[in-house]
Amino acid sequence: MRNSLIAAALGLALCAGVAQAHTLVATSNIIVRAIDRTIDFTSDTTTSIRDSKVIVEARDDAASFVGSQGEIRGAQLEAAFDTLRTRVPEARDASDQTLAEAILAL
Repeated sequence: MRNSLIAAALGLALCAGVAQAHTLVATSNIIVRAIDRTIDFTSDTTTSIRDSKVIVEARDDAASFVGSQGEIRGAQLEAAFDTLRTRVPEARDASDQTLAEAILAL
């Protein structure tokens, strides 16, 4: 009986972890698509986000941030977060982790 309760608890914990991972992936995909739409829209009229000097210079900081699970935060990454949240409405409510992953995906 006790072993089956432990197994059930572990199974529920695993399901919760998988659900959280899927939510993070879905949120990240939404942000990347939103940024990509903004890039497509702005490419003819203004400097695109993908080519923005602030975003390009933040890629190394974004890699460090993602690799350290948010422990390492660089000044260039903070500037890129501000730029994205200003220019992309969908990015305003996104987590820093999601934005860092989006910067790496650009």
